[in-house]
Amino acid sequence: MNLRPPDSAPLMPVQVLLFDLGGVLIDIDFERVFQAWAAHSTLPIDELRRRFVIDATYERHERGELAPSHYLDHVRRLLALDADDQAVADGWNAVFVGEIAETVALVRAVRRHLPCFVLTNTNPIHQQAWSNAYPGLISLFEQIFVSSELGMRKPEQRAYRSVATAIGVDPAAILFFDDLQQNVDGARSAGMQAVQVSGPQDIRRELARTGLV
Repeated sequence: MNLRPPDSAPLMPVQVLLFDLGGVLIDIDFERVFQAWAAHSTLPIDELRRRFVIDATYERHERGELAPSHYLDHVRRLLALDADDQAVADGWNAVFVGEIAETVALVRAVRRHLPCFVLTNTNPIHQQAWSNAYPGLISLFEQIFVSSELGMRKPEQRAYRSVATAIGVDPAAILFFDDLQQNVDGARSAGMQAVQVSGPQDIRRELARTGLV
């Protein structure tokens, strides 16, 4: 998988590995969310799927600009949910399926050679859920950078640059893995090396290219 155009400058040696969380380290499934919320709505599930989008309110929540209770109110109104905050949040947290075991095993192996970090677009509701559910996974990383704490989210260039500054390395020395092309493009525009991930095989292939596995 190409990280740069053929005529670009040679890649800087990788000093740091940076991973997305959902879709890379933890399997996610939004269908589970819709199924949970459907039990509290008079709307058909197809309508829930149509209405629920990554809108400005969603992004504000992920930047920490909107309190979780206000976001839950937004979802409740948007999807006509007859449910309290806890039920709405429980449905929201149903998105997490479990650790992607092969990827986690790769991280365990490679962290002996390079420091590993996470950059995730997330919110306090989800952060509490994955922190509680996957403490062993969380402990593998030097630091987890959370959009709602940074006040910025992928694919904004400033999010990647802020992370590089916090780690203390040139962005070009960071190899980033994400499942969304737009986030990979954002990382590249900020100067990072980046790979889109469709499964553990993509991570393994790139780590092998760099001689880390």
